[in-house]
Amino acid sequence: MRFSRRYLSSAQVDRAQHSLKEKVSMKPIFLAAAACLFFNGPALAMTDVQCTTLWKIADVNSDGKLSGTEGDRYLAMMRIANQTTGADGTMTETVFQESCKTDFFKIAEADIGAPLAGANSFTETQAKDRVVAHGFSMPVTLVMDDRGVWRGATMQDGKSMTVAVDYKGNVVAQ
Repeated sequence: MRFSRRYLSSAQVDRAQHSLKEKVSMKPIFLAAAACLFFNGPALAMTDVQCTTLWKIADVNSDGKLSGTEGDRYLAMMRIANQTTGADGTMTETVFQESCKTDFFKIAEADIGAPLAGANSFTETQAKDRVVAHGFSMPVTLVMDDRGVWRGATMQDGKSMTVAVDYKGNVVAQ
């Protein structure tokens, strides 16, 4: 509510504004903000349309399954989560869609300061799966440094780069 000084004195405007401040309590705003922090629900999963669009992009040769380079990223994600894929190392559209709708293919942001030093329990193969799951090409080799971080050369979008995988699974291009 705005008051015009044209019709009210300064004192009247000040009293009216003070009265409004008393009526507008900060308590409901604070409680709403606290509820957002403590009671945040799960993120919304991808819709059928979004998953179908993602499938069409992934299934480059339109053969109804992901295999070879078109499936590398998604198959790596399945291996990381110990999920089963086709016996022949492929993924069907049905499995892809079910996984997509539960946000299975969502990539987590790397922790601040990653790669983090620590005792790394990943094997080289497991570290490579994490690199591929993040959209990089399969690195030829990864070498663990003295900080417990796997490092190696890879490609993404036609560009050569170094990638690191720390003990928490954070994948960072460097």
